[in-house]
Amino acid sequence: MCMRQMENNTYPPYFNLTMFVNLGKYRYPTFVLCFLLYAFIVSANLVIILAISQEKKLHEPMYIFIMCLSINSLYGSAGFFIRFFRDLLSDTHLISRSACFSQIYIIYTYASYELTILGIMAYDRYVAVCQPLHYYNKITLKMVCKLVVLACIYPAVSVAVCVYLSSRLPLCGNKIPKVFCANWPVVKLSCVPTVLNNLIGMLVSTSTVFLPLAFVLYTYVRIFLLCRKRSSEFKSKVVQSCLPHIVTFVNYSITVFCDVALSRINLEEVNPFLGVILSLEFVVIPPILNPLVYGLKLPEIRKVIIRMLSCSKHDKQTNC
Repeated sequence: MCMRQMENNTYPPYFNLTMFVNLGKYRYPTFVLCFLLYAFIVSANLVIILAISQEKKLHEPMYIFIMCLSINSLYGSAGFFIRFFRDLLSDTHLISRSACFSQIYIIYTYASYELTILGIMAYDRYVAVCQPLHYYNKITLKMVCKLVVLACIYPAVSVAVCVYLSSRLPLCGNKIPKVFCANWPVVKLSCVPTVLNNLIGMLVSTSTVFLPLAFVLYTYVRIFLLCRKRSSEFKSKVVQSCLPHIVTFVNYSITVFCDVALSRINLEEVNPFLGVILSLEFVVIPPILNPLVYGLKLPEIRKVIIRMLSCSKHDKQTNC
C-alpha cells in the first residue's frame, strides 16, 4: 500500500495546467473565437493542400514543400486545439499522464518538422537562385522524397527519445505552468538529477532547431551576396520567389524564441494574460500565417485558389 502511494507521488497519474485564466462569463465567447480560429486554420491549410495536389502545374519541389508545411500545420494545431477546447470549458485543467506526454510528442515534432521543412525549402531556393542550370539535376522528385522523409523521420525519433526519458523521471509535483504540456516544465519537476535529459535535449535542440536556423541564414547570405552583382530585374524575381519563405522563417524564429524564453522563466510571476498569449503564438500564429503568406504572395497558388473558389460557385460549368 505504501509502495503504491509512493509510486503515485513520484509518477503522478495527472498533471495540472496552471496557466489557464478564470474567464468567468467570457468563457463561451472565448471558446467560440478559438473555434473559429481553428476552423480558419483547417480551412486555409486544406485549400493550400487541395490546390497543390489537384493542379499538375504545381507538382514542383517548392510547392510540394509548401504542401508539407500545411500538412504539418494541421497536425500541430490538432494536437493543441482539441485538448485546449476541452480545458476552456472545464473548471479543472487536469490532463492524464499519457495524454500529456502524447501532446508533448505531437507539439515538439510539429515544431521540429516546421524547422526541418523550412531548412530544405531554403536549400531548394539556394539551388534555384545560385545554381539554376543544375536545379533540375539536383532537385529531382527522388531527391524531394528523400529530403521530406529525412525531415520527418529524424525529428520523430529524436523527440521520441526525449519524451521517453522524461516519462521515466520520478517527479516531485504535477503542476505545469502552461496551457499545454511541454517537456522542460516536466523535467524541472524531477526529484533526481536530469543530466542525461539535459544532454539529450541539448543535442536534439541543436540538430532540429539551431542547425536548420543556421543553414537557412547561410543560404540567404549566399543568395544576398549573389544578388548584389546582378541586375534589378534579377533581384526582383529573387525577392518574389524567396519573400514568402523569408516571412515564414522570421515569423517562426520569433515564435520559437518566445517559447524558449518563456520556458526558462517563472511564468507565474508574469502577467497571466501575457503569459498565455506568448505561449499560444508558438502553436497558433504559424498555422495561420503560412497559408496566408503562400496563398496570397505566390501568384501560381493564388490563381489556382481563385479558380477553385469560382468553380465551387459555378460547379455546373463543364470547364470546372
